[in-house]
Amino acid sequence: MSGFESFVGINPWTALFTFCNMIITFLVLKKFLFKPVKQMIDDRQREIDGMYEQADAARREAQALEMQYQTRMEEIRRESDALLREASARAREREAQIMAEAQQSARAAREAAQRQIEQQRKKAVNELKDEIGGIAVDIAARVVEREVREEDHRALIDDFIRQVGDAS
Repeated sequence: MSGFESFVGINPWTALFTFCNMIITFLVLKKFLFKPVKQMIDDRQREIDGMYEQADAARREAQALEMQYQTRMEEIRRESDALLREASARAREREAQIMAEAQQSARAAREAAQRQIEQQRKKAVNELKDEIGGIAVDIAARVVEREVREEDHRALIDDFIRQVGDAS
């Protein structure tokens, strides 16, 4: 075998020692390199998985908050619509109340003015009656004082008409 050994260059003892050396190197590398590296990769994977879980939780929370926000916005919109309708109704009621009060006030003022006009008219009629009565008494006194002729009678009537015209 020396010819084959020299040609191929394989020594079985060298091959065995190389194989054993390779297994020992593999075991040492596995123990001191592969396991820590695998541990580091697994830790990093767990960290990344945790980050994904946190991101998913944050996304779910954001969706839940968005749904709450949308719900709250819809409630606010409905409340504002209800408040606007209520305010409009109150404004219409107040407008009707103000109009009714104004009409009632105008009616009362008109009635008061009519009563006052009626009182003034009655007062003027009474004054006119008193004045006419006084004039009639004056005329009667003048007629009684003297004998009435037709010219005197006309003069008394013209005088009476003048005095009534001046009084009004």
